[in-house]
Amino acid sequence: MRTFVLITLAGVLVCLGSSCTARQQAKQTEPEYRPTGTIKDLMDSMVDPSADFLWDSVATTVSAKGIEEKAPHTDEEWAEVRRRAITLLEATNLLLMPGRKVAKPGEKADDPNVELGPEQIEQLINQDRKTWSDRAHGLHDSAVASLKAIEAKDAEALLNSGDGIDQACEKCHLVYWYPEEAKRLKEAEQTLKK
Repeated sequence: MRTFVLITLAGVLVCLGSSCTARQQAKQTEPEYRPTGTIKDLMDSMVDPSADFLWDSVATTVSAKGIEEKAPHTDEEWAEVRRRAITLLEATNLLLMPGRKVAKPGEKADDPNVELGPEQIEQLINQDRKTWSDRAHGLHDSAVASLKAIEAKDAEALLNSGDGIDQACEKCHLVYWYPEEAKRLKEAEQTLKK
């Protein structure tokens, strides 16, 4: 009887051990990331609104009423600008997440005469992930300059950092969104040099 109990107990332990191992293997094959939104979604919900907020946070408006200066002044205003800078910074990492699609199936370019379609953009990204990463890192680095200005509560530095964000966006868009415009700009530059 004692032998039967020991054999039964050993069998139960082997089954439990196998079950645990199978569950661990199943967990290991689950993807680490679960991208839900597309690159277009991230641009529309995080990158564009955050960049716009940073650009609009410091401004000088000249009108018939006079000169109006706009900049964050209170701790609350600086905190809100900082939240937007962090959103922009982290969005650049989300853009690089493995498995993220450019757009939802069936989505088209707003103006196919000017813009590449999502499938074409995805093909360009997949053909050269290094360039895609470099462009996303360029946006990240330019947003770091904004974050430093925000943390120093330096409105002028924040204003000046906006140009770097704009240039990073444009460099990427000329490769992936409207590359024909990049060709026209290059041809125009060559014509001016002659």
